[in-house]
Order: sequence, then structure tokens, then C-alpha cells
Amino acid sequence: MIATGPNLVLFDCDGTLVDSQHLLVSAMTDAYREQGVPAPPREVILSVVGLSLPETFITLSQGDPDFPIEAFVQGYKEAFFRLRESHPTEPMYDGVRDVVDALRQHPHVMLGIVTGKSRRGVQRVLETYAMEGWFASIQTAEDAPSKPHPGMVLQAMEEVGIAPRSTLVVGDTSYDMEMAKAAGAWALGVDWGYHESGALLAAGADDLVKSPSALLPAIEALLARGALER
Repeated sequence: MIATGPNLVLFDCDGTLVDSQHLLVSAMTDAYREQGVPAPPREVILSVVGLSLPETFITLSQGDPDFPIEAFVQGYKEAFFRLRESHPTEPMYDGVRDVVDALRQHPHVMLGIVTGKSRRGVQRVLETYAMEGWFASIQTAEDAPSKPHPGMVLQAMEEVGIAPRSTLVVGDTSYDMEMAKAAGAWALGVDWGYHESGALLAAGADDLVKSPSALLPAIEALLARGALER
């Protein structure tokens, strides 16, 4: 039973709602190919999913002052849009849409998205899965500093007028967990995404779920804890 509200549940997108790894890895590989250098291993590419593009390539540069970050950002964008035109929208994880649908109909819950994805990319996902209008706040890489900075969560809370202890972030990366904790919100990790469970717990996850069927009970439990602290 979800505590009487208002409550805010914020979802990451890539690796949490949809599985975009094949598209992301292909675009990254193309961007490196255009620069004439080998792409990092798949696991390294997936480890930076969730960061904004500039922050992604700053991280991948490993401090190399000659690394052409802007060229990589532009190359990735071009590769991504080219691949997107020839591929369907990323598949949604089985069962996740049902959980989001149940939450959006709850009288004491508002929903939001906090993602390193572009606003255009988010809109395409929402259109594909008939989820337009479900989210009261959508915060993207275009709206705030890159995760793990708390800006996305802080802006979402301000937009809908809900306090940190009544706010919960659902995500698959350590960046999501760190972002949530820095904003004073609850952090719920999912282990079907791109970071290992241990990394989520080390980053401050208050709980971890292994399947979408466990999402709703875990969300209810954390929001109930938040209600006790109001």
C-alpha cells in the first residue's frame, strides 16, 4: 500500500525502462571508427550509459588532453540518428510498462523521468509505447548537468512541488543512485540494466530488485519509510 501522498517516482530510461544497449554500442563503435581508433570494449561502453554525451567522452578519454571530445560527441549523435532511422525503438523490459501504468493511476503518486537521453529520444519512447502524458516531469541531458549531479531530481521535485523524502529514483546505474542520494531522495536499483548490483549498493541504493514484478512492492516500501520521516 503506497503511503498517502504526494509522492514522486522518477524513472531512468535506458537500462531501466528500455533496453537500448545494442543501439548505444553500435553508435559508439561507429563514432570511434570515424575517428580512426578502436572502440572500447562493450562493458566499458555500457559502464558510462546514463552520463551526458560530453561527460561520457570525458570519462572515456581517461584524462587525455588531446582526446577530441567535441568530435566524438558529434560523431556519436550522427551515428545514433542514422542507426535510429533503420532500427525500431528500443524494446521495453517485460513487465515494466505495467508497473508504470499502475503507479500513474495511483491517487498519491506522480511520475517523472530523469535520463541522460535527449528529449527527442524520450519522446520517441513514450510515443512508441503509448505513454504520452504519463509523466509530470521529464528531465533530460538538455535540462540539467549530467548524472550523478542531483540537478535533474532537484528540478523535478521543484516542478511538481514534492519533498525529497517523498521522492524515489528508480535506475540501473551507480550514477542514478548517487544522483538520488545527493538530492536527498530514495534510491531503488534494478539489476536488469547496465551496472552490476554491487555497484548500485555501493553507490547508496536503499533497495535492489531483480525483476519488474518486484518493483511495485519495493517502491511501496520505500515510500512508506519516507512517510514516517515527514
